[in-house]
Amino acid sequence: MTLDTVVAAYREGMTPEGIAEQYPSLRLNELYSVIGYFLSHTAEVDAYLRQRQEHADAVRRENESRFDPAGVRARLLARKPQE
Repeated sequence: MTLDTVVAAYREGMTPEGIAEQYPSLRLNELYSVIGYFLSHTAEVDAYLRQRQEHADAVRRENESRFDPAGVRARLLARKPQE
């Protein structure tokens, strides 16, 4: 479970209880701590999340430049054994 997921769920209006129900690996006390930290350090958390997104975008662009995504589905289906 990532910070991104918890913050996104909270921003979408989910309660800590709702998040805990959806992600049973998280304990309610942990979620309250994470959300409390987020609310006290919103600017820092937002900057961190932006940085993570920028890195993910750069990795995606790099992968797409090395491996052309066009026609991936067709190539994968062509490899599938015929039934």
